[in-house]
Amino acid sequence: MAFKFVALFALIAAASAGVLPAAQVYHAAPAVATYAAPAAVVKTIAPVAQHVITKAAEEYDPHPQYKYAYDVQDSLSGDSKSQVEERDGDVVRGEYSLIDADGYKRTVQYTADPINGFNAVVNREPLVKTVAVAPVVKTVAAAPVAHYAAPAVVKTVSPVAHYAAPAAHYASYAAPAVAYHH
Repeated sequence: MAFKFVALFALIAAASAGVLPAAQVYHAAPAVATYAAPAAVVKTIAPVAQHVITKAAEEYDPHPQYKYAYDVQDSLSGDSKSQVEERDGDVVRGEYSLIDADGYKRTVQYTADPINGFNAVVNREPLVKTVAVAPVVKTVAAAPVAHYAAPAVVKTVSPVAHYAAPAAHYASYAAPAVAYHH
């Protein structure tokens, strides 16, 4: 960070010393001092001439008309969008569509004119069409059931072990006391 400051100050010092070329600055004509008396000083400064650039008057089209359209279908990135717009005087009509992040295609149809202002109709439709699937019913024939006789004697041995649950130890901590001294 210190290097940045050193570099910045070195650049400023070089610019102010005249090492780096700067934009030329034009000054007014040297002041002419006229002495009427030894105690009175009158200074006159010549006016600075400035070059004024005038812009040509832009042409005004009282009835503008245009039509344009574009379509992007990128299979690599999945980007899909399009727009169509036309203007006839003060009336603009158009439509654009794009794929939203949630998988819906958004289509906006819009118009704009001096009487009704801007109006848009937005339609959303899912890209993946849901297809009604008929339920599949599978019938299974009952398998024959084998009957086994239960053993006469069943011995179960379970180990007896007594475990005590660990005692819960809760520690409470207080926030450190902060003293402010002025």
